[in-house]
Amino acid sequence: MRPGPRRSVSQVDIVDAAFEILEQKGFAGVSVRGVAAALGLTPTAIYTYFPSKNALMRAMVEELLAGVDVAAASDSSSGWRDRVHALALAVRARLAEHAGAMVLVTSGPLDGPHALALGEALIRLFVEAGLPVDDAARAAAAVKAHVLGVSALEAAERAGRVAETGAAEGAGRATSGPLWTDASRYPLTEATAHLALAAGADDEFAWGIDRLLDGLVGTAAVGNT
Repeated sequence: MRPGPRRSVSQVDIVDAAFEILEQKGFAGVSVRGVAAALGLTPTAIYTYFPSKNALMRAMVEELLAGVDVAAASDSSSGWRDRVHALALAVRARLAEHAGAMVLVTSGPLDGPHALALGEALIRLFVEAGLPVDDAARAAAAVKAHVLGVSALEAAERAGRVAETGAAEGAGRATSGPLWTDASRYPLTEATAHLALAAGADDEFAWGIDRLLDGLVGTAAVGNT
């Protein structure tokens, strides 16, 4: 496909086009050449705004995190735990909005302005909870790791369901359960299957955050006595 006449675009146009490709073709399909073709531009024109594919990826990460209301973490009308929960849920929800978002956010360091603002907000909340600033930074990193880890598992679960549904429809049959099941070999897993731990249940996610906060703040408090 040959580019059409050159037209005026903005960084927002380029990032939006990259997200459209991400939705349609997945992370592997996002390229400077592909974005340029979608906008009717030459790759050189894209490089005017983003000097490399990596720079474009980082701009996409920033666009994702821009949708997280970090300012709400400063609202002292609710407790620090509630605000940590709100931030964690907001990041998780944002990552779930785009197919390929997990690969995107792990494609490079999270060091853009919105990523740093998120980290800063979490550190401040743990300082408010009574932790020394070094421990607060460690706690903030632990929460981010937990959210990203859970989000990755949920993305894999969604991708698996989509792939299974597509394969079943192509074969003209209904989807089935897990390929291998042997309750006698995995009795504890079978007994707790009703919890839907990998299916993205909000209450299970909240439970995990609460236990993480209990450990982080409780352990630090004991260590400071």
